[in-house]
Amino acid sequence: MAALVVDGLWPWMVAGKRPSDNALWGFSGLREHLGMEGPAERLKADRVELRRWHESDLDALDQAINESLDHLAAPWMPWAANHGRRHTAGFLARCHEEWEARQAFVYAVTSHATVIGSCGLHRRIGPGGLDLGYWIHPRWTGQRLATTAAAALVGQGFRLAGIDRIEIHHDAANTASAAVALHLGFTEVERIQAPEGPSAPGEVEADPPKGPP
Repeated sequence: MAALVVDGLWPWMVAGKRPSDNALWGFSGLREHLGMEGPAERLKADRVELRRWHESDLDALDQAINESLDHLAAPWMPWAANHGRRHTAGFLARCHEEWEARQAFVYAVTSHATVIGSCGLHRRIGPGGLDLGYWIHPRWTGQRLATTAAAALVGQGFRLAGIDRIEIHHDAANTASAAVALHLGFTEVERIQAPEGPSAPGEVEADPPKGPP
């Protein structure tokens, strides 16, 4: 186990897939708290637009996942291995419920109105924290679109009341997700051995996988 302590409030935890290590990262610096109850439902960020998921997005999201299965399922996102239309519908219903309960804020990532991925902020890492997750259709990877989307959510996250840290969880071998955090200025502070049993990277679920972020 390795640890690097930083003077900051943006920890990034790289959750390793068994049996790899996990790493905890942080970003140095405070952000002004504006005390919002929830983030904006639509965000324009350079070449992508983020908008709150709706149940009417079932066809578009199901297509994006089906076209991304090889990219997602092996080995980063275990939920993709058992993906089906019913699971996608359940995910969209859960997005609505959790947004209304102010427990998670999950967005479609779109480019020219085409759904190309998903990203979200989740209250599942304890008081004052948000877990930031993201995935992008392989046709649009390599263009820093995940970084652009994640940066927009970081800005929104620190405007929420009571939030003092944001974390990203992903497989320690997932260098693409590591690059997103590094481009955003996150700094590693700790590595932790992953727990036994199947786990999902934080860009999907910190708990047993239920569906896409």
